[in-house]
Amino acid sequence: MPENSRLSRFGEPSQPPHGACEVSWTRLTELLPTLVGLIEREPLVVKGPGGERFFLVAEHALGSLPIARETDPPPKQAGASATSPTMADCADRLMEAEHQRVRMSQFSEGSWHIMRNRLDRHILPALGHLPMTAIDRKSIGLLLQRLLAEQASPTTQSQYLVIVRKMLKLAYQEKWITEVPDLPSIRVDSKPRSALTVAQYGLLLRHAKRLHRQQATAPTLKTGTGQRSRFWITNRYRTLPWDMYALIIFMVNAFVRPSDIKNLQHQHIEVVRGSHAYLRMSLPESKRHDKPMVSLQPAVRVYEALRERWAAQGMASPTDHVFLPQEKDREHALGLFNFWLKWILREAGLPLSDPNGQARTLYCLRHTAITFRLLYGEGIDMLTLARNARTSVDMIEKFYASTLTGEMNIGMLQSRRGAKKTPGLARG
Repeated sequence: MPENSRLSRFGEPSQPPHGACEVSWTRLTELLPTLVGLIEREPLVVKGPGGERFFLVAEHALGSLPIARETDPPPKQAGASATSPTMADCADRLMEAEHQRVRMSQFSEGSWHIMRNRLDRHILPALGHLPMTAIDRKSIGLLLQRLLAEQASPTTQSQYLVIVRKMLKLAYQEKWITEVPDLPSIRVDSKPRSALTVAQYGLLLRHAKRLHRQQATAPTLKTGTGQRSRFWITNRYRTLPWDMYALIIFMVNAFVRPSDIKNLQHQHIEVVRGSHAYLRMSLPESKRHDKPMVSLQPAVRVYEALRERWAAQGMASPTDHVFLPQEKDREHALGLFNFWLKWILREAGLPLSDPNGQARTLYCLRHTAITFRLLYGEGIDMLTLARNARTSVDMIEKFYASTLTGEMNIGMLQSRRGAKKTPGLARG
């Protein structure tokens, strides 16, 4: 066969070019010596055993053949894009849409950043390169395997799938996919929130006060030559300030979240005195809740004492932070409070996790506040408690009330309403 000739497959049976010579595959070897000159002038059609056709053609004649070569781009369909949008493309579109919701106050900026972090950490590394048309249960399994490798909890896995579901719905609306595939279901068991008992709360306060009065020094928990990459305690913060003692009382009597403590300024607090003394706290929005919260009376006393202490140092203006106002890095301030809490727990001989395996962090003080109201609040209803704590009745029932037993409120269970006479009826 001449060097400047090649055999090209003609994929589907069709009519050969007009006037072209056709030869059976079985006779090709036999006739090839006599066909060399013909191939130089025109293509030779070779008919295969199944009816398919091949061209035997000289190099210079390839351009005249009605065939699609591998180097040619596929024909575009009307209305179709050149490439199918990938998961990464969809993520960009989703983040734009969610940021628009942030500007319209329909989505919190904090939640937007959490979504961005989850996309960058696991979703896009696992699925970002795939076209949206390839996303199915099998590909989602790649993401779940990645999450399981990092020992992500079922709750975390479920939260990642919420983002994936949003992306799929967006892709469906943009007509990038024809249907939204079913996603794996993640069973999430609701674990009761970690809270302290009354005895544990008292023990925590006593040891916090003792450590502050003695100006005890926190032990160096990290030893060795390695570097701590996320958090470090400087020497000035290795003694417990009065702020930490005040914080424990405040959180158990004000229902606030740790993120509220991080951002809490004096301008957010109003002391109200009437038939009851309480704090009215108009805090920045958190978890889509923006209504004012009110505290119990003990929070008033500790707040006023704290404000007086910092006013003496010129750090109690409306825009000064209530707790640790000298620490401008508020994330660091929050880290310090968690460090001090663990130190106090160890000194008090209390475990760092509860019987359900839930870690005791600053959040356990908020959980303690809600649990104490359920246990000891006379006639309090869940709706009032949920609204004041900026949460939902469903959350109260799932994560707080689920730990209560009838014996804990035996007095209420055995109580009786007083007998009332019906007016207008006389004894007969």
